[in-house]
Amino acid sequence: MNSLFFVLLPALAAIVNPFLRRPGSRLADVLTWLVLLVGLAAAGLGGPGPGQGDALSALMLATIYLISFLVAVFSAFYFGDEDPTVAGKRASFFSLILVCTAGMAGVVTTQDFFTLYVFLEVVAVSSFAMIAFSGDRAGTEGAVKYLFLSAVASALILLGVAALLLTSGGVSFAHLMETALDGTRRPGVLLSVSLLICGFMVKSGLIPFHGWVPDAYESAPAPVSALLAGIVTKVAGVYALIRIAMTLHLPLLGGDYSGLSAALMFFGAVSIVVGAVAAMKQNDFKRILAFSSISQIGYIVLAVGLGSPLALVGAVFHLFNHATFKVTLFLNGAAIERATGTRDMSRLGGLGSRMPWTAGTSAVAFLSTAGLPPLSGFWSKLIIVVALWQGGAYAYATLAVLASTLTLGYFLVLQRKVFFGQTVPLTEDVQEVEAGLLMPVVLAAALMILIGLYFPSVLEPLIEPSGSLAALTSAVSGGTL
Repeated sequence: MNSLFFVLLPALAAIVNPFLRRPGSRLADVLTWLVLLVGLAAAGLGGPGPGQGDALSALMLATIYLISFLVAVFSAFYFGDEDPTVAGKRASFFSLILVCTAGMAGVVTTQDFFTLYVFLEVVAVSSFAMIAFSGDRAGTEGAVKYLFLSAVASALILLGVAALLLTSGGVSFAHLMETALDGTRRPGVLLSVSLLICGFMVKSGLIPFHGWVPDAYESAPAPVSALLAGIVTKVAGVYALIRIAMTLHLPLLGGDYSGLSAALMFFGAVSIVVGAVAAMKQNDFKRILAFSSISQIGYIVLAVGLGSPLALVGAVFHLFNHATFKVTLFLNGAAIERATGTRDMSRLGGLGSRMPWTAGTSAVAFLSTAGLPPLSGFWSKLIIVVALWQGGAYAYATLAVLASTLTLGYFLVLQRKVFFGQTVPLTEDVQEVEAGLLMPVVLAAALMILIGLYFPSVLEPLIEPSGSLAALTSAVSGGTL
C-alpha cells in the first residue's frame, strides 16, 4: 500500500474532526477510532508498498497506529463530557492525536533525512500542543521545556542534513550508505552522521539530554503522557538511530565510525543506570515512569551502538515492547489518579483489592519491563544481552542484567505502595474504573503475554528488518572499503 495512505488518512480525519463538534457528541471520538483501526489493519496486512518502506517501516507503522488507538480510546472515556479542561475541545484534542500520528507515519516511511526532519517538526508541534492542552501553568512549562530542547535537536538534525547534502549531493538513506562505502569523503560523512545522532539523542531523551522528559511527562494530560512515552519519543529519536545503524552498520565501517558506536553504547549504558537510580528516588507515579522510560531507551541505544544484526533485532523488539508496557503503565497511572485524585505513592495503598484489573495489568507491565519470563520484555532484553556478550561487550552485558534487577526493585516498591498493604482512608471508597478505561490496558497486557508465550512465531518478522545489513556486510567483507 502507498505510504502516503498512512500519512493522509489521519491528516484528513484531523481536518474533518472539528466540524463534528457538537455538545455531547461522540462523532469525533468514533471517527478517530475508525481511522486508527483502519491504519492499524493496513499496516498489519502489509505496510508500505515496495520501494516505499521495509519491514522496519511496517512494524513501526503498526506500533504507531496501535498505541495511538489505545490512547484515543482511553482519552474518550478519561475526558468525560463534564471535564472542564476539554469541554468544547474534544474534537480538537483528537485532531491533535491524528496529526501526531500522521507525522509519525511520515517519519517511518520516508526514505530521506530531509523529509524525515519535516515530519519530525509535525510531531514536535502537535506534541507541544497536546502537552499544553489543559492550559494550566504546569502544562505550559512542560511544553516550553519540550519545545526548547526539541528546537535544539531540530537545529542539529538540520545541520546534519545540510552537511550530508554538501558531502554526498543527496540526503537519502541510499546516498548516505554509498558515500560512507566510498570512503573518500569520510570526514564529511562523519560530521553529518555525528550531528544527526546528537539531534536524535536529544529527541530520544537520553542522558544527558533528558531534562525535558520528567517535566513534560508529569505536566501533560495523562493520555498525552502515555502517547509521548509509548511511541512519540521512540519515533522522533530512537527509530532514527536504528535507521542510521541499519543503513551504515557503524562497527563494520571501522575507524572513526567505531567511535560513534562506542559513544552510543556509552550513553545508552549511562541512561540505563541513571534512569533506574533516579526512578528509585521518586515518589510521584508519573516521574517514576518517566525515568524508567529513560532507562529502557538506554537498552535500545546500547544495542544500536553495538550494531550487530542480533543487537538490532533486540533493539527493534524492545522498542515495540517498550511501547506496549509503557503505555499500559501510564494509562493505569492515569486511572489511579482519576480514582484517587493523587499520584503521590505515600498517600496510596491497598488498591489491589479495589482495582484488581488495574493492579493485574500493571503487574504484567512491571514484570515485562523488568524482563521476567515468559513475558515479551524478557525476550527482547535477552536478545540484547546475548548480542552484547557475543560482541565481546561483557561489561555492558553484565550491566544490562544488573540494571534489570534495579528495575524490578523499584517497580516492586511501587506495586507494594500502591496496590498492596492496608487500605488507607483515601482509597477506602475507591472502585475499579469503567470498562472503557480498562480495555486499552487489558489489550496491551494480553499482547505482552501472548508475544512472550509465542515468541518463536514473531522471531522471523523481527529478523527481517536486519536483512538490510546484508549488502553492506558483503561490501565490507569483499574489500570495497
